[in-house]
Amino acid sequence: IVVNLLQRDIAIFRAKGALFAIDDMCPHQGASLAGGFVEDGCVSCPWHYWRFRLSDGAWADNPKVRQNTYAVTEANGEIYLELPDVTQ
Repeated sequence: IVVNLLQRDIAIFRAKGALFAIDDMCPHQGASLAGGFVEDGCVSCPWHYWRFRLSDGAWADNPKVRQNTYAVTEANGEIYLELPDVTQ
């Protein structure tokens, strides 16, 4: 799913029982990563198949390129994201 928090779209995935949160927009041409598919711990962009590791947001073909990732937890059926402090 995609949630919009503090004017940023964040895609949340459940893969092998674990939750992951990553910036939703692919840096290549802006596709929504939430529309892609998850395989081997990576989400693939639905447009041009750029693959990003869910664990750290690194582009699988060039780890110097990264998406932001966010700590995500689940408690009592609700999902919580930890966002960076934007007031500093």
